Amino acid sequence: MIFDYPTLKIIWWILVGVLLIGFAIMDGHDMGVGTLLPFVGKNDEERRVVINTVGPHWDGNQVWFITGGGAIFAAWPLVYATAFSGFYWAMLAVLWALFFRPVGFDYRSKIAHPVWRKTWDWGLFVGGAVPPLIFGVAFGNLFQGVPFHFNDVLMPTYTGSFWALLNPFALLVGVVSSAMITMHGGMYLTHRTVGDVQRRATTGAIGAALVMVSAFVAAGLWLRFGGIEGYSIQSSLAPDALPDPLAKIVVRDANAWWENYEVQPLIWLLPALGILGALAAAALVRSGRTLAAFTASSISIVGVIGTAGAALFPFVMPSSSDPRSSLTIWDSTSSHLTLALMFWATLVFMPIIIFYTSWAYRVMRGKVTVADIRANEHSAY
Repeated sequence: MIFDYPTLKIIWWILVGVLLIGFAIMDGHDMGVGTLLPFVGKNDEERRVVINTVGPHWDGNQVWFITGGGAIFAAWPLVYATAFSGFYWAMLAVLWALFFRPVGFDYRSKIAHPVWRKTWDWGLFVGGAVPPLIFGVAFGNLFQGVPFHFNDVLMPTYTGSFWALLNPFALLVGVVSSAMITMHGGMYLTHRTVGDVQRRATTGAIGAALVMVSAFVAAGLWLRFGGIEGYSIQSSLAPDALPDPLAKIVVRDANAWWENYEVQPLIWLLPALGILGALAAAALVRSGRTLAAFTASSISIVGVIGTAGAALFPFVMPSSSDPRSSLTIWDSTSSHLTLALMFWATLVFMPIIIFYTSWAYRVMRGKVTVADIRANEHSAY
């Protein structure tokens, strides 16, 4: 094997981050379009315009979501097991919301009755708006610690409740996530539409960008000055050791989430990208440079997610009830062989995914207009 065990642990922390960012950029703009659907389309034809901008692509973009979940399962099995038991009802809410997407896209235009179509329009809104909100709430809880612990045989026990997840700081991070995805979907819509739909999408995208920046800055200030304690490892670690979360000492420290930024000042570029990317996207879309605005929005997503990952590193899922049980990239990973095999598989298949996605978008590029909808009345969407 070319890479040793500690190096592969770092590589898979980066790759999981890449998959999460890929999901937020690719499937995120689909969800953002769904969130804006009832508001930028004022009649059935305009809403069909909106749906047709993402209709041919949304299921392909789900690959990033499925691959990300599979990567966490295979690379960080302890994280997967603990998160899906602790966040069980939250994950079910995400799945229930996502159910509206395939059914809504496929059946919304099969019947011409206005009640039928309006019902599925709001179903697509739920499928676009709920998952980003819940994912953001989950990230907000990671910074505060999740109430779980391991026993001597590494069986996790979650002691919290679903409603406890909906605390003020987590909800604020949920606003960051929701506004970020709505902004991204709005930027995409402005690039694919014209006329009144484009004008309303521009307004929505700019508004979401400003909300995202405000909430992002507020969350950072709250994390720094609001009394939320971070986590710090106080014992020596063996990066090449087999997984054993209980073989370390972890303490809580008010400054812990800022230690990486103090040690490596260069990573301050990440929050800067998050803020400046969103502001640049708002300015660019206002001036009509829609493709550049979508690119800036994508850069903003990289900055926001990267900011969270850099602050948490090396923690993946801190524990508030037993800090020693906190899961890190060093003690929650699969075996050396599993990580190596997954790495080579990723090296082969990720370029294929990127290639066919790029090809599909190139083939189906261009504006979607009301005239197109009228000329293709019996299209799938």
